[in-house]
Amino acid sequence: MRAQWQQVPATPRRKSITASPAFVYVLVSPLFLILLAYVIYPLFETFVASIHVDGQITWKNYTRFFSLEHTANLEALWTSVYISVLSVITCGIVGVTMAFLLERYEFPGRKILSVLALVPMALPPLIGVLSFTFLYGESGIFPRAIKELFGLEQVPFSLKGIWGVVVVHTFTMYTYFFMTASAAIKGLDPSLEEAAASLGANRFTVWRRVILPMLTPAMVASSLLVFMISMASYTAPLIFGIDRTMTMQIYLSRTNGDLDMAAAQSTILSIVSIAFLFIMRWYQGARNYQNVSKGVSVHRTEIKSRAGRCATIVLSFIGTVILMLPILVLVLISFSVDGTWTVQILPPQYTLEHYVDLFTDSKTWRPIFNSLQLSAIATIGIVLFGVAAAYAMVRLKFRGKTLLDVLIMLPWALPGTVVAVNLIAAFSEPSVFSFGQVLVGTFWIIPLAYFVRHLPLVFRSTSATLLQMDPSVEEAARNLGASWWYSFRRVVFPMALGGILAGTLLSFVQCIGEFVASILIFTPRTTPLSVAIFQRMYSFEFGTACAYGVLQIVVIILVLFISGKLTKDQGSTAI
Repeated sequence: MRAQWQQVPATPRRKSITASPAFVYVLVSPLFLILLAYVIYPLFETFVASIHVDGQITWKNYTRFFSLEHTANLEALWTSVYISVLSVITCGIVGVTMAFLLERYEFPGRKILSVLALVPMALPPLIGVLSFTFLYGESGIFPRAIKELFGLEQVPFSLKGIWGVVVVHTFTMYTYFFMTASAAIKGLDPSLEEAAASLGANRFTVWRRVILPMLTPAMVASSLLVFMISMASYTAPLIFGIDRTMTMQIYLSRTNGDLDMAAAQSTILSIVSIAFLFIMRWYQGARNYQNVSKGVSVHRTEIKSRAGRCATIVLSFIGTVILMLPILVLVLISFSVDGTWTVQILPPQYTLEHYVDLFTDSKTWRPIFNSLQLSAIATIGIVLFGVAAAYAMVRLKFRGKTLLDVLIMLPWALPGTVVAVNLIAAFSEPSVFSFGQVLVGTFWIIPLAYFVRHLPLVFRSTSATLLQMDPSVEEAARNLGASWWYSFRRVVFPMALGGILAGTLLSFVQCIGEFVASILIFTPRTTPLSVAIFQRMYSFEFGTACAYGVLQIVVIILVLFISGKLTKDQGSTAI
């Protein structure tokens, strides 16, 4: 019997929901929700708090801020801008000069100086200020030594006031200019300079008309970066006694209970910081000078004259001592007995007890444990958010990419004091974003502040790694039948692991060293390491404070070394 084959009409394949063009918005919506909840909403609540006084909407705080009768706030704004401009100038001079000398000339001591030039990156802001205070403050080692040596009645000099802040800023921030200028100088084509010289240009003209324009993009980006960080500076003005800066005014208003004025000051500082963030983004998108020649990169010129080599050896030694002194003085004082160093040039008594106490005394160990715990929790959140956001920005196509990028970078532009005030304003009462809980005064407010403050680190490092990956590798895995999750887990994640780990480590140490936000929101039970250092110093327990600082520096140096290896020492790319 002959079989009868009947053709059955094909059932239309059900279209997967993941194939819908709108599905990408389902994936990125949690990212926008997190940014709305913990970046935009706190900013908005701070602004509301600044205009909502005694149950009424009023602009009196802003009127007070710009009042010509009571000029404390205007003076603070001017002082912050003034210090920031001076910091940009001094950091630019030091950073670009060092980059030019170390990249263009070969001389004895160059290699060790190249390594030590990045030492200030290992100094957290609070530790850096303390080391300069111990070295050059009114009761510092050098002023006291000169006074005793020459039999003077008063110390001949001391770091204080605005110039003390500028000196500390210069030492701790010139690395931003140094790293970006070094990367730019390495890419310069010597044939351009040779062509200019053959046309009769002298060295100054070559520098002004050829080299400087090629360095302009790096210098402008670094200038804006240093300006923003200087505007956000809190530790240096605090230690050197400058009350009239924006961050100090916010802190004083907050501690004096003038919460609505603190909110107004935070709003104004936020506007200034965000404006500079947009200026930086605009400039990076504008037309810059580019090297389009095909010559080889610049080679270092060896200094052959005997006088030049002797001079460079002496200057290299002086530079090495200057760069290492802040860390060496912290190590020295960490062995001093608390309470014994009063009017002497150097501490008179030494002990190993502080380092033993770090890991054996529960009172001393507690801040270390708190910082490790708080930082680990914040870092986990930063990694999950940063990797997801980086993948969305680089691999997915959706409207709103620019908005997502700006919102992620926004907390980076905000000073730590502003981030803390924003979170206080937003979560001092139950809200849907805090799951109906009051977060202020609890354990969770600190890791949340760390999370918001350092959001961009993993995002930037992962984005840079993904941009260097060929997307066809992932597409090949998908074409062979792998699911999105399988291809991400087995292909994308292993290839991007170096950038992810580098950002993770940097986030972790940044959280451990975070002081500016912590000082406004910590409780005695959740005192982190940075606040403990500050408290010990003001209790004249210098040995314990410096032992904490040395521990912090060791951790940061290890992390910078590991992250440098993971990113193949391309640190300037992240900046």
